[in-house]
Amino acid sequence: MPEDKKPNRLIHESSPYLLQHAHNPVDWYPWGEDALQKARQEDKPILVSIGYAACHWCHVMEHQSFEKETIADIMNAHFVCIKVDREERPDVDAVYMDAVHAMGLQGGWPLNVFLTPEAKPFYGGTYFAPQQWEGLLQNVAEAFTKNRQELDKSAEQFAAHLNQSELEKHGLSERNFHVREDDFRLMGYNLSTRFDKKLGGLGQAPKFPMPTNYLFLLRYHVHTSDQSALRQVHLTLREMAYGGIYDQIGGGFARYSVDAEWLVPHFEKMLYDNGQLITLYAEAYQATRETLYHEVVYETIAFVERELMSPEGGFYSSLDADSEGEEGRFYTFTKDELHTILGPEEPLFSKYYHATAAGNFEHGRNILHRRTSDEDFAREHELEIEVLLEMVQNWKKKLMEERAKRIRPALDDKILTSWNALMLKGLADAYYVFGNDHFLDLALRNANFLLQKVLQGDKLFHNYKEGKATIDGFLEDYALVARAFTRLYEVTFDEKWLQQAHKLTAYTLENFFDETEGMFFFTDQSSEKLIARKKELIDNVIPASNSVMATNLHFLGLYFDEERYTTLSNEMLASVKDLLVKEPSHLSNWAALYYHKLTPTAEVAIAGDEAARMRDELSAFYHPNMILLGSQNGQSSLALLKDKTPLGGKTTLYVCYNKTCQLPVHQAAEALEQLQRVEQNPKFPPL
Repeated sequence: MPEDKKPNRLIHESSPYLLQHAHNPVDWYPWGEDALQKARQEDKPILVSIGYAACHWCHVMEHQSFEKETIADIMNAHFVCIKVDREERPDVDAVYMDAVHAMGLQGGWPLNVFLTPEAKPFYGGTYFAPQQWEGLLQNVAEAFTKNRQELDKSAEQFAAHLNQSELEKHGLSERNFHVREDDFRLMGYNLSTRFDKKLGGLGQAPKFPMPTNYLFLLRYHVHTSDQSALRQVHLTLREMAYGGIYDQIGGGFARYSVDAEWLVPHFEKMLYDNGQLITLYAEAYQATRETLYHEVVYETIAFVERELMSPEGGFYSSLDADSEGEEGRFYTFTKDELHTILGPEEPLFSKYYHATAAGNFEHGRNILHRRTSDEDFAREHELEIEVLLEMVQNWKKKLMEERAKRIRPALDDKILTSWNALMLKGLADAYYVFGNDHFLDLALRNANFLLQKVLQGDKLFHNYKEGKATIDGFLEDYALVARAFTRLYEVTFDEKWLQQAHKLTAYTLENFFDETEGMFFFTDQSSEKLIARKKELIDNVIPASNSVMATNLHFLGLYFDEERYTTLSNEMLASVKDLLVKEPSHLSNWAALYYHKLTPTAEVAIAGDEAARMRDELSAFYHPNMILLGSQNGQSSLALLKDKTPLGGKTTLYVCYNKTCQLPVHQAAEALEQLQRVEQNPKFPPL
């Protein structure tokens, strides 16, 4: 970065993405009233350029255009230029991404949108090559002067589109209240039409992990015993874990694979993917006892702790794809490099990880990947399995030592509340399944960090860096933290986490809820007003904040016996049901909630000194439609635990459905029998 150049206004920002642009000759403003006011006062169009630190093409456009004096001169003369980190301001990104889609253009990042001085969009696009960009800037500047009325009219139409209800946009004008077995099975079928049955995942390249799809399929299999759903989960999780999308040496997943084989990733590693994939692989292990999934969970947690955890206990956002000016340079090896590191073991290593002299990536480099299980490889090469496993660990150690000498990919060291919540839930889920105390220690450290650094009074903030939290929390922050804290309660039985989840939910009902549509806005009513106040309905790489809220309301409605929460959760699900049945791959977190409504959610209360041990015994079995409560001494503020006491001085388990309990039992095995009996023959009609 040319430090000798005079910095622009971005130098005072905390976002690494904005700081990357702080020495551009472009007179960048951060998003805020200063920039918007300047545009109004000078009657200038606004250019909003949106990206994020790990975005490869964002870097390319910066080097090609934003660092060039001649292009910067045009931008500065004719526009008020605003740089936005989409991860810090998902609200701004959502509004202008929607506008670009409304223009009939493909979305993506970098996102470059031209606005009127009132911040209403009239033109946009993604990456532009330098000549193209220069021409576009001049054309837009000229059109703004000569065809102003036309541009204003166009901007008004886009603004009207942006303010259209999300439910209306998807044709969801009526609520469909019925929760039916047939519709649930139709969701499973409609999702299955998109399965890639050869390579795993959905559809063709590029392929994203999309964890909520497979979390839904695990639940679908539990309910229907449909083996094809479980086969697709197995196939996808195995192919991802064997592929280049997974860091075979250091653990952790890249954001997506550019091909259908999961081989060539876009090498950036994001916290939100890894948090959710820990949850997915932990649940899949619990359901199947597949040792590969155990390995993936342990290695991925080790990666996050090693490379993304701050000294204060927060988790950083991401690692860049590039280092030394090349994508994937840090993670890939030539055959010669491997021979130097591993000596006589290199040929066997190269068979195991499919490394060749020609390489399978740029510059003769190899993306390490696997194709067979350890057992099959050991058999084929006449090795004892224990010997192979020891060799693999030794290879990983040597290559990690070698990588430690390399120039590392850039770290985006801002801490985002919603992404931390996904990682926190991943750690709690991993602790529940594997019982590893270190996972719980990491989870509690992170949960306490969130309480101390991003929660102020009843309000959450979205970001944290260098002692400061500056951006008001969005719905995703409240929803995901409440979900993670609820899970943390289940694995600790410390009621402060559940009470905190309850408080956060109450805050969202007060400050985010739209009574008219029965859904939640993405932004707090007390936060900055943009030209549109959006709602998030579609589950994406991160599940939609409304689907997470509807799930929270379902579970917290049970924990706190809050009828209003339960009713609202039902109504939210009913609002999206017609689209959900048709398009489950875009609403798979909603589909998982549908599963919880189809048969009653079990309320399992454990009272007595052995509560934690009994919970550990229950965790050996996969029961996703269950909430857990516990107290050692019968003391609790929760209504569901008020009358649940240890009977005869022995730890007692109560399995209840719809406020009706089975006979109290003293053994986890007996409680499991009760759970299985009701799951196979539900006595209670669905809601």
